[in-house]
Amino acid sequence: MKREDADKLLHEKVEGGERISPVLPEGVKNYLIDIDGTIGEDIPNEEPERMLTAEVYPDALEMCNKWYEEGHLICYFTSRTEEHRENTEIWLNKHGFKYHSLLMGKPRGGNYHWIDNHLVKATRYKGKFTDLVDKNVTIQVFDDGQHD
Repeated sequence: MKREDADKLLHEKVEGGERISPVLPEGVKNYLIDIDGTIGEDIPNEEPERMLTAEVYPDALEMCNKWYEEGHLICYFTSRTEEHRENTEIWLNKHGFKYHSLLMGKPRGGNYHWIDNHLVKATRYKGKFTDLVDKNVTIQVFDDGQHD
């Protein structure tokens, strides 16, 4: 599925009589996946010559392509800069990663805390890509005055 086709999955959403940002159908996920140290060898921006020869994590390739084939949207979201886009696309395509989009320029340094008006689920990569499983954890949320 091309990005244009993926965008056709979006459904109009109305709240209080006003149109708001569209949403994906139930069950379709919009995966934002890091590259360096997540789907392949961790290469810093300061060593771009290594980006074309980085080791691929086979389980990552298998799972990401599985999600793609299941109809989920795959976006690689990387701290690599725009000047690294061509080499990044070459590497992704050379190794057979299927994806809909590639976002460059994610902030560097980790410790991300994502705030959004849409539901965000985060999964920290710790050495193995597998199917995702449910786990109860403590998260930080905005104080809405209702405490469980």
